[in-house]
Amino acid sequence: MIIGLIMKHLTRFITFVFFCILGLPAELQAKNASSQIYLIEFNGSVNPGSEEFYNRALAQAQSDSAMALLVELDTPGGLVTSLRGMVKATMASPVPVIVYVAPSGAQAASAGALLTLSAHVAAMAPGTNIGAAHPVGIGGGGSDSIMSQKSENDIAAFARSIAEERGRNADWAESAVRSSTSSTAMDAKEAGVIDFIAVSREDLLQKLNNFKLALKEDTLTLITTGVTFSPLEPNLRENILMKIADPNLAYIFMLAGLIGLYFELSNPGAIFPGVLGAISLLLGLYAVQTLPVNVVGLLLLLLAVVFLALEIFITSGGILGVAGLVSLLFGSLMLFDKAETGISISLSVLAPTFISFSIFMGLIIFMVTKASKLKTTTGMEGLVGEMGRVMEDFDGQKTGQVFLHGEIWTAQSDEPLSKNDSVEVKSLNGMILNVTKSKENFS
Repeated sequence: MIIGLIMKHLTRFITFVFFCILGLPAELQAKNASSQIYLIEFNGSVNPGSEEFYNRALAQAQSDSAMALLVELDTPGGLVTSLRGMVKATMASPVPVIVYVAPSGAQAASAGALLTLSAHVAAMAPGTNIGAAHPVGIGGGGSDSIMSQKSENDIAAFARSIAEERGRNADWAESAVRSSTSSTAMDAKEAGVIDFIAVSREDLLQKLNNFKLALKEDTLTLITTGVTFSPLEPNLRENILMKIADPNLAYIFMLAGLIGLYFELSNPGAIFPGVLGAISLLLGLYAVQTLPVNVVGLLLLLLAVVFLALEIFITSGGILGVAGLVSLLFGSLMLFDKAETGISISLSVLAPTFISFSIFMGLIIFMVTKASKLKTTTGMEGLVGEMGRVMEDFDGQKTGQVFLHGEIWTAQSDEPLSKNDSVEVKSLNGMILNVTKSKENFS
């Protein structure tokens, strides 16, 4: 009985120790996660690709219980639709967002200025600038139309509301939109646009220590002693989408698409201008967000099916096959709007599928090219290179008859031929064979 009681208590003690050991890694992990500030470097334009990267980084920082997300920013601006998605995610984030305009020489212009205003903490490095947020068209410049005024008023109200929500200078924010006001780091600090001027990330950490910020309905005090940075990098899909959606490339895509389709319609059968134009136009429409990313992805996949099918029936020298594979790649990457649905095609599925299709199309193109180089074996053209026998002398005349394939043909030759000479067909002139004397015997 005593032994049984001892065993019972011993079992409970071992169980307690076991669960404590199991719980220890999770406790350490939570502690380590809270001492991490996730870092992304945001260079280039604000576009659907950068929006997807930004939102993914924010979601990962939240799921990993990171202390904050630091966005090292250098951007000339970008699309308003992408900016709104990023600002919306920032304002609703339970994880503090720190936007740091750096390094020296960087800018937070246009959409970048509004993203900086929306951050829980805004900082700039010396020698940087912020502002100039007046809306412009994709090709640059503006107009005095009613639509441009509506756009200006809308963005101005958007900027003011962001600044008011974050307790920043709302008049400056509106002026940055209406008058393209731009400020240096020092001017922005004095105007109440940003919170800090920091010469480096380490300097920023020191100034953030014990800094109190409003996070939803709570006040959070940042303790940055011993905090380290954990960089996050864009994945393959985000990298491609960011490159495609660059405003300069968007303009080129649109022009290339229109010019390519024009040349194809002017010269039907040219193939290359047509396929280049179709792909470029779809990518251009995505870049300016005329079409959503998932719609463009679906259209590119349909275009890939058309191109790959036509490659089997049309001799294009591989142009249609290559165009189909390009459409397949971009279409697969863009099929799902991850920023909206959180769904995307896994690289482990995309890579083997794309490689398999590439090998398959490569074999088809190889076989078609090889077949096009083979000698014709049917019809009149199939007679070229065949051997025949002279039926009568060609002495004194260039025309006579030869026996070939069980038939008697009219033939002509530039050299004298005798009866029963072996001849080889060199070419055809209508129904007349052009022959020359052959050293081989006709059988």
